[in-house]
Amino acid sequence: MLRGCRKVLHTLLLGDFSDKRISEPARSLVQRAMLLNPVISKLAGKRVVLASGSPRRQDILTNVGLRFEVVPSWFKETLDKSMFAAPNEYAIETAKQKALEVARRMHLKHRITPDIIIGADTIVTLEDSILEKPVDKQDAYNMLSRMNGKEHSVFSGVVIVLCRSEKEHTQQSNMGINNTVNVLQCRLGDNELETEVIDFYEETKVKFADLSEELLREYVDSGEPMDKAGGYGIQALGGMLVEYIRGDFLNVVGFPLNHFCKKLAELYYPPPKCTIQRVKHDSIPYVETFEDFNDVESESSTHTQCAKVTNTLDMNDVLPPAAKAHRGSGLTTPCGDRIAFPSKMIKLLDGFKASKALFVACKLKVFDILKERGLLRAMDVAKKRNISVSGTERLLDACVALGLLEKTHQAYSNTDLSNTYLVTDSKYSLHDYIMYCNDHLWPFFTNLDSAVKEGTTLQRGTFWKNHEHLLQDSHNLLVKQHLSAMHSIIKVTGRAIVTAFDLSQVKSACDLGGCTGALAHELVQTYPNLKVTVFDLPDVLENVSSFQPVGQCATRVTFTKGDFFKDNLPEADLYILSRVLHDCSDEKLHTLLTKVSDSCKPGNFLLVAEIVLDEEKRNPRALLQSLSMTEGKQRNGSKYKHLLQKYGFTNIQIKITGNILDAILAIKG
Repeated sequence: MLRGCRKVLHTLLLGDFSDKRISEPARSLVQRAMLLNPVISKLAGKRVVLASGSPRRQDILTNVGLRFEVVPSWFKETLDKSMFAAPNEYAIETAKQKALEVARRMHLKHRITPDIIIGADTIVTLEDSILEKPVDKQDAYNMLSRMNGKEHSVFSGVVIVLCRSEKEHTQQSNMGINNTVNVLQCRLGDNELETEVIDFYEETKVKFADLSEELLREYVDSGEPMDKAGGYGIQALGGMLVEYIRGDFLNVVGFPLNHFCKKLAELYYPPPKCTIQRVKHDSIPYVETFEDFNDVESESSTHTQCAKVTNTLDMNDVLPPAAKAHRGSGLTTPCGDRIAFPSKMIKLLDGFKASKALFVACKLKVFDILKERGLLRAMDVAKKRNISVSGTERLLDACVALGLLEKTHQAYSNTDLSNTYLVTDSKYSLHDYIMYCNDHLWPFFTNLDSAVKEGTTLQRGTFWKNHEHLLQDSHNLLVKQHLSAMHSIIKVTGRAIVTAFDLSQVKSACDLGGCTGALAHELVQTYPNLKVTVFDLPDVLENVSSFQPVGQCATRVTFTKGDFFKDNLPEADLYILSRVLHDCSDEKLHTLLTKVSDSCKPGNFLLVAEIVLDEEKRNPRALLQSLSMTEGKQRNGSKYKHLLQKYGFTNIQIKITGNILDAILAIKG
């Protein structure tokens, strides 16, 4: 009955109770629902946006008659969990970043200002560890086995972002919004956006019954665990696993509806006195992401999430016809037909400008200056670098628009993103890799037309002939730049690789082509009983001393000179190939994997770190990488599995990390 009344609910929520097509029972049902929760009716006529692609959240909100648009967030969920004192703080911050990313994008890029944006993130915790979505059936079984007979917690972090212009804020200030919130202000010419962020969390305790292995296996085989955090869905077959719950059932499904309605009631029916803490900034810059990121609660599986997100880049794909017309963008033909504005195309056309602005800002070390000195005017930055004030101001303003800098009263400062990844002395600095892209990869791609016509590597069309040419002079600046660039990438993605699977049982590892040893050091820091040998060319290892950390862990990393195509490999329980396979011709691939397979004893492991293509080839990063026209090629998960099985590896698991590189683990049969 509720499903049949959905359209009726939507009509009545707009306040039209006079429609004669609506039956009296349906009218009575909706009116009773509004009496039970009148705050929902307060949202009638407002533009409400759900910043999530989760079908479960959509169902929960739709079933109470809420009208909303779905705009999945592009926020990349790579927050460091160790930085949060409690799981609920991690969930809230993730939900906040999802919602604010949608607010920025809709307001700045698409000139649409929603009234309310709802962001949410649900996680499952067991014994202080956060359980992600399972990567395969075995991972799902292991996850469910850990929870078998035990009580675990389900946390949902939820944020409500209220968006309005400064004028609207004045008009609405008498509403008496009650909460301690942060108010962020965005200024785009005459167009101001002010947002208020209200956050909360809900925790529900769930106890699994003592379940047999057979029952768990049957549940895993149903396929239901694969797209759900914690590996089960309580609203479906997973309900049979649960002995009891304490708390909100819908919170376990994915959205704490009761708490959400209470929070809305606090907003629209506040007590007489309220305290609002307001922190103002001059801008909320739109972050132009380098790739399209998944919404964690996406309905599709891990390997197809990127395809789903790609289909939501243009707001015309997610807005109803009335909203599209309201935007006023697009073209009108002589016949009066409207054509959607090509926002995707314009983004692509401007993409190279954004990259070059980043390259130049890094080359001038703008982010270093701002970290050292704090707030600076354009003329101060220009003076430090002995460059023009006009050019500096334009560059800094562009960086603000790209989300790399903040601007307050004509003074500039770094964002947290820039302090973390763009300052040269930061632990996770990508500065050297960015400079490598500017100095070497950018020239390669200027010859892309010739490379496509000839089907030859871009490297052969420019000055970088091949890897051997790089190493003719061990002190060649280009060698050191290459090593520094690869080192910075691994510093950022290394933790995601080494924690993608549980390697605690491994005692020895060999990183083939391990370069500076960055991944090896990440491994020994994570696994205290592990020793790692880095195996690479002599000319490479002569240049790695400056990259070595100090400390007790460093003694468990050793370096051995050799060529993994020609020489015998050191003995190890685990062999690692990071950013190697995609660059090998079929002949070299056969030689290398044969040597690795022959060196592995039954039960030994192979860990591969590469960009894994999604099955439908929709993820642009790996596909753009393939345009370098190397001898090798990028592969999807199925092809990597087939390749490794060919050389005697089994139980192949693939983890899409959401970081720069993905991880593949295989066992020698």
